[in-house]
Amino acid sequence: MKVKEIMTANAKSCTPTSTLGEAAGLMWQNDCGIVPVVAEGDRLIGLVTDRDICMAAMFKNRDLSNISVEEVVSGKVFSCKPEDDVHTVLETMRENKVRRLPVVAADGKLEGILSLNDLVLKAEKPSAKQVPELSYDDVMHMQKSICQHRLPAEKARATTAV
Repeated sequence: MKVKEIMTANAKSCTPTSTLGEAAGLMWQNDCGIVPVVAEGDRLIGLVTDRDICMAAMFKNRDLSNISVEEVVSGKVFSCKPEDDVHTVLETMRENKVRRLPVVAADGKLEGILSLNDLVLKAEKPSAKQVPELSYDDVMHMQKSICQHRLPAEKARATTAV
């Protein structure tokens, strides 16, 4: 099964000059917790999450309409391609403890998002007659890895990568 078969296409995005208020509005309107940040030509340059917005509101002590996305955007982005096999992507998510991956074309253009929700909704229970392309066990194994708490050293590395 390929990523393009289950990803959410036409993901909403923002630019580095968008405000965190605008990014939060996109999240609210589109029932999502992440907004890709794109530059000219819809080229992916980073991500902003609902957690990024909350932490910025607390640490910067400014109104969200006065904080630009570029002040908090995560430049370290794990992504996948539309043609990637879903099991390869599960491994990427597991290893990097991420719940969502932007889907980008070879030219870096954003094509969609692959989220844990997409995977859960597509997973199937194995039967005596067939083994599904994406099983409950596949998704649960990835989810368990993501949910493990990071050690203090891992937290420090993740903070400096942002």
